[in-house]
Amino acid sequence: MVLMSSDTLKFLEEKKALIDGMLRKYIPGKFDKAHVEWLLGKPSYDYTTKPLDKALAEPIWDFLDRGGKRWRPALFLLFTEALGGDVEKVKDFTATLELLHEGSIMIDDLEDSSDLRRGKPCTHKLFGVDVAINAGNFMYFLAFFPLIKNRDKFKPDVLLKAWEVVLEETTRIHYGQGTDIAWHRGLADADSVSEREYLQMCSFKTGVLARLAARLAVILNGESRELEEKLGTFSESIGIAFQIQDDILNIAPSKGWGKEAGDDINEGKRTLLVIHTLQKAGKDDKKRLVEILNMHTKDKKLITEAIGIIKKHGSVEYAKEFARKMVKDAWATVEPLIPENEAKKKQKAFADFMVEREI
Repeated sequence: MVLMSSDTLKFLEEKKALIDGMLRKYIPGKFDKAHVEWLLGKPSYDYTTKPLDKALAEPIWDFLDRGGKRWRPALFLLFTEALGGDVEKVKDFTATLELLHEGSIMIDDLEDSSDLRRGKPCTHKLFGVDVAINAGNFMYFLAFFPLIKNRDKFKPDVLLKAWEVVLEETTRIHYGQGTDIAWHRGLADADSVSEREYLQMCSFKTGVLARLAARLAVILNGESRELEEKLGTFSESIGIAFQIQDDILNIAPSKGWGKEAGDDINEGKRTLLVIHTLQKAGKDDKKRLVEILNMHTKDKKLITEAIGIIKKHGSVEYAKEFARKMVKDAWATVEPLIPENEAKKKQKAFADFMVEREI
């Protein structure tokens, strides 16, 4: 059985209701005092909920209701199923993975001065910078609460391991983001960035939550450290492939693309596409591409010119094949370790979808 893109999209849609239910468990569409008390304990004085609705619930659910693939928590559920785990027991942790992702990209939009996210103005454009920063950080910290609220379901050593990996991986995100910011803002030499240095940045920034999805599934299912590491590495490759395809869609968007086309050029980002072009291009093309990247321009003609240079040197095809091979090689290392079942087939199709997707 081979699952096509439509099958993977159907799987994601099927899991979305469960994942959104867990998100609403921790961040409701409208606050009441009982929920705040469940989350934070009895007040020292008295809770008020209208400010929470205006500064947290409304901007967060405006953001979440735009869509988003929810693929990281869906991948966590898929790993749990493949390992024969109890989805009902671990379902709250889907909120951990999605809240970490959504909180980080809300802040990322601010850091990149982005205008659009998922086809609509970014949260800071609609609700203000102060609301967006606070709401993004709130989601980030709220992501730890499933670990607190489910502590009675797991042995202390299992729960401790889960805490450790969540802390490790969320810290790595900021190492990756810090590196990316330094490169595209010219705080560090970006024109000599190697492919391996880029991949490490990408591993931290984008591979992290995919790796966390696998590691958490293994830990909560009581499996071995070796399996945790190997499935984590495979899942990390999915995350990196997702980012590479994101970079490709950014300069060659599909109809379903919900971001600004070419905004990676505007931000001066050194993607795998750019690194390959700088390695292959002649002196004039290399100089011109770097000039445009360093302008941080929104001029459509200049962005189109930069994209033309990248495409001219075959960098789109190179990046696509690179992602395909990376996922294929990573799957080969873990395929013998996963029991033969329907979820395993879906895992392979899921990984392929991350490389081939058009949304």
